[in-house]
Amino acid sequence: MGFAVGIGEADFAVLRKENAYYVDKTEIIYELVHDTRNKVTLFTRPRRFGKTLMMSMMENFFNIRKESGEIFRKLAISEHEDFCKEWMNQYPVLFMSFKDVEAETFDGAYKMLMMKLADLCKSLTSIFEDSSVDTDDKWIFDRLKSRSAAEEEVKNSIKTIMRMMNTVFGKKVILLLDEYDVPLARASEKDSAGNEYYLKMLDVIKGIMSTALKDNEFLQFAVITGCLRIAKESIFTGTNNFASYSVLDERFSGYFGFSEDEVEAMLELADRKEAAEEIKEWYDGYVFGNSYVYCPWDVINHVSALSYRKTAKPKNYWKNTSHNGILLTFVKRTDFDVAGKFEKLLNDEFIVQTISDEMSYDTLHSSEDKLWSVLLMTGYITKANPNEDGDTVSLRIPNKEIASIFQDSVARYFTDTVNTDTIKDLMASLWEKDEMKSGEILSGLLWDTISYNDYHEDYYHAFLAGVFVGRGYEVESNKEEGLGRPDIILKDRRNRRAIIVESKKSKKEDDLDEDCDKALKQIVDEKYAEGIDGYQQILCYGVAFFQKQAKVKLLKGESRVNIGRRRQRSRNGQPGKL
Repeated sequence: MGFAVGIGEADFAVLRKENAYYVDKTEIIYELVHDTRNKVTLFTRPRRFGKTLMMSMMENFFNIRKESGEIFRKLAISEHEDFCKEWMNQYPVLFMSFKDVEAETFDGAYKMLMMKLADLCKSLTSIFEDSSVDTDDKWIFDRLKSRSAAEEEVKNSIKTIMRMMNTVFGKKVILLLDEYDVPLARASEKDSAGNEYYLKMLDVIKGIMSTALKDNEFLQFAVITGCLRIAKESIFTGTNNFASYSVLDERFSGYFGFSEDEVEAMLELADRKEAAEEIKEWYDGYVFGNSYVYCPWDVINHVSALSYRKTAKPKNYWKNTSHNGILLTFVKRTDFDVAGKFEKLLNDEFIVQTISDEMSYDTLHSSEDKLWSVLLMTGYITKANPNEDGDTVSLRIPNKEIASIFQDSVARYFTDTVNTDTIKDLMASLWEKDEMKSGEILSGLLWDTISYNDYHEDYYHAFLAGVFVGRGYEVESNKEEGLGRPDIILKDRRNRRAIIVESKKSKKEDDLDEDCDKALKQIVDEKYAEGIDGYQQILCYGVAFFQKQAKVKLLKGESRVNIGRRRQRSRNGQPGKL
């Protein structure tokens, strides 16, 4: 089709040179430099919203070591001719990402930081062979490059390199620091054992930031990106002319993520306009400032899939790119009463919370308000009303993709916490063909977890799977048997018996009985039991759910012996019917 997107390509120059599709966000350069006088600018956005590509674009525009006119040709920034003459490829640029500075221990993370600094120095080796560079700085530079620098030299590393660049080029340096808070986020997760990993990492990162940003005579300006704004007192103490723009701020809100117009233009070029509504349901809905935006990572991945196969269905591209432990942490907190709020969110309703865009990783879990703020800043929830201002706002889940992540986390929590004795009682009632008791136990379990109503049978299917998995049985979910795929097959190989469960979600309480019958009819019609060999007894159950109620019905008179006899009659020329 003559249309290509660069999945995962965060190098702006490569993207442009390969003629991959690019949604033009270059106007941010003009607005940031021409319209503000920020010495230090921090942009906080969720993962996969184009922060690294944005920083790469800025590096290519400003870097005095490059000639970037061609790759910016016909883009929005090129219309500001005088500005481009003044700024394009006119300044030394130091660009460093902290994305991979993470590990299980402080020592491991510190080694990753040393590796990042070594790679940065290696990319600048030819520059610092200049005779004008101070010999002491060269000595420190070589130690950074060989990963033998002392900790105080690491803390002062960015400023040291900037001083050397200033000497060589005779101009102040533009500093670009990407994903600055990754080391602290990882450290806070791994510090539960009290090993002071977080405090040690905070000391190192604070040292780097402080020396690079505070009263640095070699700094032209700095742009920093991350997921959260760490409280200024924790890491940016004393930094002058500091400006921060989070998902709550109107200014610069349209530069991270895709607008509806931008997505429609992409789909038109890809000849896939018919997918617009489905993409909107799955990947739109984020509110940054007063702008509605799509997640660019998801859109690019799905448009690529559509380019290959026109009937490709949306899927969750985001869940494997971001750590979802924060959701489980939230749900597991017994001191927070969040179950009702989660149920509202999962049922496409909104909640009202007090939020803040300034926090510290070591106190993220100290209050419910802070946890809701983290979910907002990291993209799991968003403002329900873009026109709301103030600290108290309405919040909702942005789209189907994020709703599915919530569902998975709820199901996992249920699996981890369900009472073992209760499950034993449930299994005993099923094997004993006690429909009423089975339904009562399932209803009780539903009351102990978070449920929702608007996503078909997915939740209830996951709920049942969570009940049965890890209980000493072989559990198969949606595996093809007979003519179709039963929801769940539970096999007790030792006793040569099995249970087939087909579940339905009822639209109202009065439909529970009828929907159980529909489930049983499906088991019979699709001949699910005929694909299960070697078992002497097979019990077939239809289960219907309405909100937090469950009804269970048994297919009467069915056993492996009867099924075997019917099969034998069928082989002898007599009709075999289930």
